[in-house]
Amino acid sequence: MQDILNKAAQIKLVIFDVDGVLTDGSLYLNDDGLESKAFYSRDGHGMKMLQATGVELAIITGRSSATVTHRMEGLGVKHVYQGRLEKLPAFLSLLQALNIAPQHVAYVGDDVVDLPVMRRVGLAVAVADAHDFVKKHAHWQTRHPGGRGAARDVCELIMEAQGTLQSALEAYL
Repeated sequence: MQDILNKAAQIKLVIFDVDGVLTDGSLYLNDDGLESKAFYSRDGHGMKMLQATGVELAIITGRSSATVTHRMEGLGVKHVYQGRLEKLPAFLSLLQALNIAPQHVAYVGDDVVDLPVMRRVGLAVAVADAHDFVKKHAHWQTRHPGGRGAARDVCELIMEAQGTLQSALEAYL
């Protein structure tokens, strides 16, 4: 575990997939074809706490959704890449735009489309219910499944490793 904490201590940017990571992977479509998604509020709060420590957040997702745009705006996530079936070009563009080296990036994924990026970052995270092949290539696995606390697990791991978790939690006392 110390190796994971050492990796997490170096993180300046966390990139999340959406479907299966920030949601449980379910796609809700109404009769008109409009899509909705369910996000877990504790994940969002963890993301806000992590941002407050100076760690940047980003989204790279294969689907495009107004729901994701709205949720990320609400969380203050500025780097949102949607409709990216191939995630590696978006990842490389993000590194260049933020001038961040790959070893300072964590990526959180759940399926094989996330592997090209996961294999290039300093901390590759698979959610608890990720595909088994993805878990084999992750440095760490969350305790909770996607859409049910996985993002919060990641945020708190990084904050713990960087020495900011306790003060962030105590601010609520």
